[in-house]
Formats: sequence, structure tokens, C-alpha cells
Amino acid sequence: MFSFLKPAPDAKVKVPTEKVVGTYRLRQTGVLLSICIGYIGYYIIRLIFTTEQNDIMKAYGFTTADIGLVMSCFGIGYGISKLFMGALSDKSNPKWYLATGLFISAILNFGLGSTRNLYVMMLLMLVMSVAQGMGAAACQRTVQLWWGKKWRGTVYAVWSSAHNAGAFACVAVVQIATLMFTHSIAAVFYTASVVSIVIAIFIVLAGADRPATVGLPSIGEYTGDEVVLDDGQATRAELTDLSLWQIFVRYILTNKVVWAITLTSMSLYLVRYGIMSWIPSYLTQFKGFDPGTAKWLVGIFELAAVPGVILMGAISDLLKDRRAIVCIGCVIGLLICLTTYFFSTSHLAIIIVLLIMGSLIYAPLTLVGLMVNESVPKFAVGSSTGFMGFFQYIFGETLATALIGILVAKFGWIASNTVLYTAAGLALLLLCYIAIHEHHVAKIAAGD
Repeated sequence: MFSFLKPAPDAKVKVPTEKVVGTYRLRQTGVLLSICIGYIGYYIIRLIFTTEQNDIMKAYGFTTADIGLVMSCFGIGYGISKLFMGALSDKSNPKWYLATGLFISAILNFGLGSTRNLYVMMLLMLVMSVAQGMGAAACQRTVQLWWGKKWRGTVYAVWSSAHNAGAFACVAVVQIATLMFTHSIAAVFYTASVVSIVIAIFIVLAGADRPATVGLPSIGEYTGDEVVLDDGQATRAELTDLSLWQIFVRYILTNKVVWAITLTSMSLYLVRYGIMSWIPSYLTQFKGFDPGTAKWLVGIFELAAVPGVILMGAISDLLKDRRAIVCIGCVIGLLICLTTYFFSTSHLAIIIVLLIMGSLIYAPLTLVGLMVNESVPKFAVGSSTGFMGFFQYIFGETLATALIGILVAKFGWIASNTVLYTAAGLALLLLCYIAIHEHHVAKIAAGD
């Protein structure tokens, strides 16, 4: 690993005791802004191809299957990347790791705007997915290092809402670039890259590594935060001499809870991308929406989820970390909304359920991401994020893009409906198992 990506050493000069609280709050503000705005930058890059899918098909002569193949290249590469780049983040300085991934993504995005060749696009999306795999793991590790359990659900939800804000920001960038550069598809890609490079610079200026690197006590020392593992043992450790492979085997592969949460997340990702990736095509081709309106609904679907995600994160904190219970309620509501989305002919009703489904999908997705991080030591957070991301994108997003694209072309949109219903039902069953485990962990904590 390049030296600037390695963890920073602990500061030699410690913050005076009387200034720790104020300094912690100031640093936490900067760190939160860096990961939120930073991840918005990742999504501005990532979703350009999704929002422009109809225009690209018209201008380049691509089919729905072609678009699905390009998007699935990202999903496959991103899933593999998250597994390895997530694990590597455990041995990194998260601030520089996050900024580097965004900068590389922006450079590759310039390439996407410079070609009309389907196979070159597929290759660029595959390579870009590796750099994109550096983002979430660095952000999630940062949250674990800087906040204790009392506020972690809320803070994590605020960060996770950057996914949604990023999608809306992507649509805004697209529309501004389209107006400024007379509907040039290439200019849309170039504009997104410039915006993301500026954001990468901001990450470096506002972010930070561990609290100890800026003279503050660790979050474990500051709040008493600790992780209860699958075997009932508790730990506060932030760093370890274990190799990446030893971490992976000991705390990921043999952890039943990590597996359950991962499969839940995979199922929810299939629902997420099965809806979001196909909004422009589904609403235009099957529901009779205007193409311009359908494109904006991608951003609105994402942005409308922000208050709901933050609220559900805060509720999970109030329930003393019983996050699976909150997820179960969301998935039940999601199954009801899916029925309206699939079978209603009212444009107003479809728009309303899209607004509601944003929260009902992203709130449990946010909380399972936090749950898998809280089920491992802090030095294994990146590995848990990467492991879950592998299943999310290799199976979840790929099934939602390539497979659904093929099934719709052969059987119509009813095939998509069946896949999404099945995925949501599986998530509900797994969440019931996880809720039982949470109850067990709560009893152990109460006993201590």
C-alpha cells in the first residue's frame, strides 16, 4: 500500500482533558461532513449511466439488454472490489482512502464520456468499480471509530442518506450540464468528474483518521463503547496485528450473524436496484410516464428517503440498538407498497408509493450495514463491509440489472415483480432470526 494510505500514527501531543469534549465535537463535525459529502461524490459518478440510460440508448443505438450489461459490469466488479478493498481499508487511513477512490473514479468517468463503444464502456465500468469499492468501507469504518453506540444509529443514518442525496445531486448535475452544453452526453460525464474531484479535495481538508491521531482518546475510552461478538465476548480494540486473512476467517467467515445480515442485505439490494435502476424504463414503457418525469423520479425516489432513513436510525438508537425490529416493520410496509407500484394505473399513486418506498428500502439497508459493522471488532469493520458488499453487488445488483433486463425482454415486467416479491420475503425471514440474536446480545449487555 502507498505510504499516504497507511494509518497515521498516534499524535504525540494530547488534547488537554478540559478541551477533549469540545475538540471531539468539532472533529466529529468535520469528519461527518467529509464522509457525507465524499459519498455524495461517489454517487454522482456512479449513477450517471443510470440516469442517462434512455438518452444513451437513443444516441448510441444501445438496447435495454446492452444497458443492463454495462450496469451489471459495475455490479460484478464492485462486489468483488468491496470484498478486497473493504478488507484493505482496515489497514488504511480512511480519510486518504476515501479521497483516493473518488479521484480515481472521476478520472475513469472522463473515459466513459469519451467513448461510444459498448465494450470499452463495459471495461471502464469494471475498472471504475474497483475504485468505487474504496468508498463505503472507509466511511463505515470512520463512523465506528468516531461515534459510540448511543448516537451511532443516527449518525450512520445521516451518512447513509448521502447515498440518496448523491442520487439527487447526480440528477441535478445531469440537468445542469445538459442545459449548459446543449444536450451533450459527454459533457454530462465530464461535469460530474470535475465536481467529484473538488469533493475529493474537501475530504482531505475536512476528514481525519482515528481520534488518537489528532490527540484525542479513542471512542472506547471516551464513551465506553465496546463490541459484543458472536461468542459473547466484548472488545474495544481498534487496531490489530492479525493479518487480513486471519481477520477474515476469525471474525467474518465463521460468524453466523454476519452471514444472516449479509444475506438480508443482498435481498434488499435486489429490491433496491430492481426498482431504482429500472425506474426510467419501467415507468416510460409500462406505465406511460413522460421520459423526463421518469428520469427525475430516480432522484426524487432517492432524496425522499433521507428524512425516513434518519428517523429510523434514531428510533433504533432509542430502542437500545434493537435495529432488526425497525427493519422488520419497514419490510412489511415495503411489501404493501410494492403491490401498488406493480398493479396501480394511477400516476399519482405510483409517485406516492415511490416516495414512501425510498424510506422503506433505504432504512433497513442502512441499519443492516450498521448491524454487520457492530457484530465485529472495529479492526474488522472494513472486512465486514466488504463481505456484505460482495453479496450485495455480485448477487443483489447483478440480478436486479442483468437478470431482470433479460427476464423483462423475454417475459415482460411481471417477471421483475416476481423477483422483487421473493427477495423482500426472504429478507423478512432473515430479519426475524437477527432480531432473536439482538435480544440475546441485549441480555448479555444487561448482565454486564
